[in-house]
Amino acid sequence: MSAPIVQGKARALVRLTPRAAGWLAFYAAILAAWAGVALMAQGVPGAGGDAIPAAFWTSLCASAAEARPLALWAMWALMAAAMMLPTFAPALRTFVDLSATGATTAAGAVALVGGYLAVWLAASVAGAAAQWALARWGLLTPAGQSLSPWLSAALLLAAGAYQFSALKASCLSKCRMPLTFFLQHWRPGPSAAAAMGARLGVLCLGCCWALMALGFVGGTMSLAWMGAATLFMTLEKLPDIGRLATRPAGWGLILAGGAMTLRALNLV
Repeated sequence: MSAPIVQGKARALVRLTPRAAGWLAFYAAILAAWAGVALMAQGVPGAGGDAIPAAFWTSLCASAAEARPLALWAMWALMAAAMMLPTFAPALRTFVDLSATGATTAAGAVALVGGYLAVWLAASVAGAAAQWALARWGLLTPAGQSLSPWLSAALLLAAGAYQFSALKASCLSKCRMPLTFFLQHWRPGPSAAAAMGARLGVLCLGCCWALMALGFVGGTMSLAWMGAATLFMTLEKLPDIGRLATRPAGWGLILAGGAMTLRALNLV
């Protein structure tokens, strides 16, 4: 290969570097979060892996009833990052595409993601508190899965009903149209980008909190449940696919909740 061709390809890589590096960092963060969750799952009895001897993972993956609050929150924060960052990719792409007009900067993109994650890190406090309380009451396995058919039925029915709620529809409509959202709330600067990211995080929380609560049915440390939930929540935010999936999923959850209720009544 001649030297001019090599130099030309090197210059092309340099031109691609800023934006490509940003996306590589974003997806590397997602992969790192999933890797961390997978390691934690290996240390939890009943989550499908062998125990890891390292003291850090042992303490982090202890039964929720015995775990330190900060360790339990760290588990939920890592899980939230792994599951919710992929669903944020369309909004981030829209924001980055606005850089063609000079409206955005790399610092703004980082701030946008930071604001979004901040909401989910705060929401992780509620998830960790719920798991700690349910474990203390003897309602969860060490892997965070419900031991009570009544609890499972309530969560399934609530999540199914929420799929039809006006609040869910309102939040989803905004999440499915990120360009419209940015046009409505746009202000320049990283601090404004962080605020928009936080607002998107609140909308995303409004879309997904009930589905996230189903982790107590499938197991909060179950990689299979996490993968399926992440895929569904990502697809649900896509306009063409999401509109076809939301209501059928609601009916499916209600039927599953009804079946679980019959099981709780010992009728099946």
